Amino acid sequence: QVHLMESGGGSVQPGGSPRLSCAASEFTPSIYCMGWFRQAPGKEREGIASLLTTDGTTSYADSVKGRFTISKDAANNTLYLQMNNLKPEDTGMYYCAYDKLVPASQCLSTWAPSPVFGGWGEGTQVSVSS
Repeated sequence: QVHLMESGGGSVQPGGSPRLSCAASEFTPSIYCMGWFRQAPGKEREGIASLLTTDGTTSYADSVKGRFTISKDAANNTLYLQMNNLKPEDTGMYYCAYDKLVPASQCLSTWAPSPVFGGWGEGTQVSVSS
């Protein structure tokens, strides 16, 4: 099981540009799909950015497209989420996740890590307010 640990959250003013990090205990080719999810207060957890580790293909939810960028640094076993022009509605708990078997088409649309072949980090809180 791969262990994930997020960092970089905190209180941010609207328009801010923090970067979240997700340190993985390992970064092997078998970790096929990785992504960031967000859970706003009182709402379901939703996927906001995904990345295929094999070729770097990415996808984004409409709510963050053009403002957030997902990337990985395989040398440091780290997944990133660069967030720009933050809005109050971006407030929530942010989680990184992985899955070893989800198909590419599903990774780039709607997915959640399976209990056997995937996992979640513990999350990091991002609060956007003036």
